[in-house]
Amino acid sequence: MDSIFERLNRCRLRSSLKLMSLRLWFALFLCGASLAALLVVPPWTLRTGLAIFFAILGGIAFGQLFTRRSRGGGEPSSEAETTEQTLRREYERRRALALLEATMNSMREGLIVVDHALRVVALNRAAREIFSRVEGPLEHKRLSEWTRNPEINSAFKAALSHNKQAEAKVEMQARERQTFDLRVVPLHLGDDDDSSRGAVGVFFDITRLERLERVRQEFLSNVSHELRTPLTAILAFIETLEDGAIDDPDNNLRFLAVIRRNAKRMHNLIDDILELSAIEAGIESFKAEPVRLRALVGDVTTALAGRASARRVTLSNEVSPEVVVLADARRLEQMLTNLVDNAIKFSREHERVTIGHERGARDRISVTDTGDGISSEHLPRIFERFYRVDRARSRDMGGTGLGLAIVKHLARAHGGEVSVNSRPGEGSTFTIELPAVAPEQLAEEDSIDLTAARSL
Repeated sequence: MDSIFERLNRCRLRSSLKLMSLRLWFALFLCGASLAALLVVPPWTLRTGLAIFFAILGGIAFGQLFTRRSRGGGEPSSEAETTEQTLRREYERRRALALLEATMNSMREGLIVVDHALRVVALNRAAREIFSRVEGPLEHKRLSEWTRNPEINSAFKAALSHNKQAEAKVEMQARERQTFDLRVVPLHLGDDDDSSRGAVGVFFDITRLERLERVRQEFLSNVSHELRTPLTAILAFIETLEDGAIDDPDNNLRFLAVIRRNAKRMHNLIDDILELSAIEAGIESFKAEPVRLRALVGDVTTALAGRASARRVTLSNEVSPEVVVLADARRLEQMLTNLVDNAIKFSREHERVTIGHERGARDRISVTDTGDGISSEHLPRIFERFYRVDRARSRDMGGTGLGLAIVKHLARAHGGEVSVNSRPGEGSTFTIELPAVAPEQLAEEDSIDLTAARSL
């Protein structure tokens, strides 16, 4: 930034020199006029000498008045400027620089200033973080030494060569993959030569917007796909019944059962979408209170006993009778139902699903199965909407692909978290972490209100 202000000062100096040259020419003109008068008038007389003397005094006075007016009211010239005024101007200049630097460094957007040769003149803190992988000092280097990204170099070159704003979408890899909207505008310092030209580039971080847009597109695509499959089956069987199969006593009831099953699947999917949207939007409220965990787990296993028996899977409640957790009972039951139901679906025959509890800094409720397990590449995305490890198998079992996403958001709404630990062939363990119950809370009769907005 110092070089920019130095150029501005040079511009002011040139203007002062031009003004001084005008004053000098005016003084020379008065002297010339006086000499011409001496040559033109008749030989010396007292009256002639006095007239010339007063004419010169009048010319000097007029010239002094003219130069003062040209400076705007009698200010002292730069030659007579005092040391105090010089120090004051230097102080004001440094203060302006400090203010500009603080403003630039407080910006969330990265800002880079380059000269006509694409050499970096100044940058702010956000820009340093964007180019944190560049080694050594960044100032006074050409932009091409910073990055080989063609979009960045092309945008700055276009702004300088065409003298108008240039834009580009830039993807970079620092600590993580980031996307920026780069806007470059030309910069002029007042001179006509090329050395006074430059450009200012601003990097707007749109990584989050890009991610949200991808999530939205994936969500719409998945919803459309999930609804299309049962809807296609329903329409196909309705057409079959209309073509005469309704009078076929051997198949008409079977066709109606298929229609009912697919309609129920669509109903469950819509219910899960609406519930997940309500939780994320903070519309749903939660009432956390001390809950006897073993009794609640017993209700879950009783409700799913028929499904477990059909798949010949054993459900084991290993929670101690004295365990008390702080949660919304209905929502905690919903989370455990989703996790235990998933464990039953992906367990082999004659295997066991175990529900346990551990107490530490937090209450940890675990659901463990001895099924096929989950490969490591699927674990980071297992709690995303509609993400399935085995799509065909999950669909055949009636899953909507939203159960684990609902568990994640419900756990966060309680101030907790959910995680998974799994290895192929060794089964999986899903763990819900909840804030631990303080001893004084066990005796409280009033519940504690929580809202979904607390965790989102």
